[in-house]
Amino acid sequence: MDFYISATTDVGTRRKINQDSLFVRKIETQSGKMVLAVLCDGMGGLKDGELASASITSAFTDWMYRDLSAMSQYPLEDQAIRAQWSELIAVQNGRIRSYGERHHCMTGSTVTALLLTESRYYLLNIGDSRAYEIAEQVTQLTDDHTVVADEVRLGNLTKEQADQAPIQNVLTRCVGVQEAVYPDFFFGPVRREAVYMLCSDGFRHKLTMEEMQEYLLYAVRRKPLQMKRQEEILIEFNKQRGETDNISVITIYAD
Repeated sequence: MDFYISATTDVGTRRKINQDSLFVRKIETQSGKMVLAVLCDGMGGLKDGELASASITSAFTDWMYRDLSAMSQYPLEDQAIRAQWSELIAVQNGRIRSYGERHHCMTGSTVTALLLTESRYYLLNIGDSRAYEIAEQVTQLTDDHTVVADEVRLGNLTKEQADQAPIQNVLTRCVGVQEAVYPDFFFGPVRREAVYMLCSDGFRHKLTMEEMQEYLLYAVRRKPLQMKRQEEILIEFNKQRGETDNISVITIYAD
């Protein structure tokens, strides 16, 4: 199996600062090819969200260079990834909270991190950035940590009502605000000829599942080297349809 990777971010139509931060890298290990992708969305309503998101992305990058090579000498275990990433998040949560206390402000960020091997994926999520598996169906792999998502899970709102709710972006979990934050973890098999996508909430609000399939799967299967062009087309759709947030996306095609 091989992987094609791409990433695009856009400040959007109204924001002066892009508070999103992202990283994707394909690496060769003793266990085969792997891809690490990380996407963080600094909280737009808080100060210095771009610093919080960049700090988390940098921490995962450091982990990849420092720890992943040694871990890949042996079969990766879910629990090992869970333990190391939980510790990484705890450290980042403390550092970002300390920064806020020193500068008398509150800041924070979402984070979605995905490690793909040739057989299995390892996925962490906090907040409302998302990971998807795009194949014959578009499957959301993560759960949003928002007030309206909780209401949908409780049966108090339909998904359609949630999409129109004025508080749909109010987070219940993020890195840097609460004293302790607990990531969700997801694990599963990697599907050949599927696209794995990470995106900030600004990327997905104005798009349909059918458009994600058409532009990020069917077109990519024909011409995988044009992945970035497909991302740019969908970002432009978002902007034309009135999206005002920062817009970021990472795509990985498992060939």
